[in-house]
Amino acid sequence: METLLEMASHLSAGFEAAFTLKNMLFICGGVTLGIIFGVTPGLGSVTALAILVPITFYFTPLAAIAFLVGVNKGGTSGGAIPAILINTPGTPEAAATALDGYPLAQKGKPLKAMKTALYSSVCGDTFSDCMLILLAAPFAAIALTFGPPEFTAIIIFSFTLIAALAGKSLVKGIMAAAVGMFLASWGLDPVDASERMTFGTVELFDGIPLTPMAIGTLALSSVLAQIFALKKTGEPKKVTTELGFKDQNKLLISEFWGNWKTLLRSACIGTGVGMLPGLGVSLAAFLGYGAAKRGSKNPEEFGKGTIEGIQATEASNSAVVGSNLIPTIALGIPGNVAAALLIGAFMIHGVVPGPLMMVEHGALVYSIFASMLMANLAHLVIGRIGITIWVKFVLIPKKIILPVVTVFCVLGVYIPSNSMFDVGLLLVFAGIGYMMRKAGFSIVCLVIGFLLGPMLEMALRQTMLMHKTDLTILITRPISAVFLLLTIFFIWHFGFRGRFGKKATAKEAEASGD
Repeated sequence: METLLEMASHLSAGFEAAFTLKNMLFICGGVTLGIIFGVTPGLGSVTALAILVPITFYFTPLAAIAFLVGVNKGGTSGGAIPAILINTPGTPEAAATALDGYPLAQKGKPLKAMKTALYSSVCGDTFSDCMLILLAAPFAAIALTFGPPEFTAIIIFSFTLIAALAGKSLVKGIMAAAVGMFLASWGLDPVDASERMTFGTVELFDGIPLTPMAIGTLALSSVLAQIFALKKTGEPKKVTTELGFKDQNKLLISEFWGNWKTLLRSACIGTGVGMLPGLGVSLAAFLGYGAAKRGSKNPEEFGKGTIEGIQATEASNSAVVGSNLIPTIALGIPGNVAAALLIGAFMIHGVVPGPLMMVEHGALVYSIFASMLMANLAHLVIGRIGITIWVKFVLIPKKIILPVVTVFCVLGVYIPSNSMFDVGLLLVFAGIGYMMRKAGFSIVCLVIGFLLGPMLEMALRQTMLMHKTDLTILITRPISAVFLLLTIFFIWHFGFRGRFGKKATAKEAEASGD
């Protein structure tokens, strides 16, 4: 394992490679676009990443990842602005921010609320980036000792964890992940090159491309859902976004840093949540808020416009951004959808995330770490300067935004491949994604199943070849046995227990009603 001195040396070299005008422009551009997508209700950082990943095909690997990291950082914090101003979160995780952000804005202090959200977001993000830098190399070193049985068990556990926590139903989550793995198996067999589900179509010999699949299910299906909702309910009324009196909107240094314990606690919670696949940014935000309320000297102020509540949620949800790359880099397993899309960007540039990434692409990894820290500074400056500008994007009607996003989706698929076949796949997956949303199936599980499916297949086949199809090796090796036991626990806890628990609750309610 690397010593702290070696890490510092590598990070210094990373700053040297990353601190260029071109890279800084990509970082600043990414942060700006991320904030714009985050500010616009119904879009968010995931939609932004899905649309923009194909564009990075023409960038260098460092510029591409730095740009997308900037988008993710900006999008995560940008959702707080409409949550504060009009009580409509731009992203799901910003729902917790609205609990105190909107009441504070109603008191005539919207600018103060937005400043608090921005500064807290940057603090949480920086903390998690530091944890990523410290932990990625040790985790990767440990992962290098794993064999195919261990990876098989870890990936199975990851699927179960994501399926249990990413959706409302464990069964539906596992079904969505299974469909994703099935779709990932299309194309030529990686061992004997036999055709699998190609239907004689040459375009499918390399399998289903990630770009139309991801953009269709994540972005375009969301646009379809919003178009149908808009047709049914009409454009919601926009609330005035007056920024109040200047004196009321001052945020004193002592006022902000007086809650440093809340910031640190929430940053730790977000970092821990980000390290575990499937837990999600929204969970981190509400966990941070709950912990801050329990630990506060004035818990009765929460929900009435206290800056401590805003600090708790924004530090928590932004801390996920850096830490979810720990399992991505160390194991090749994405912590959430944003990390899954970043894996797609890595693979576009010939970089395969996993234990060997630190060995084979160490210089690139540390340059990315340096870019992430630089992006935090850019986020702080751009976010603060543009506060009064971002407000304007809240007021743009959806009937203007949604057609523009649709065009970007189509262009994002067509330009890199120059293929109308991929555009057709985009439309098919948009329909599939829309139906999954309506039926309550997790699109997160589908996408991550699609990405991890080939890894699971390869690890399982290697395990069977090495041990002559004797799969008992999965329970005789300590690490794989532990992860399989965790898998069984989560299936029992979120599946059988949850199902029977709901039935029992329903019976009790019925009995009490009688």
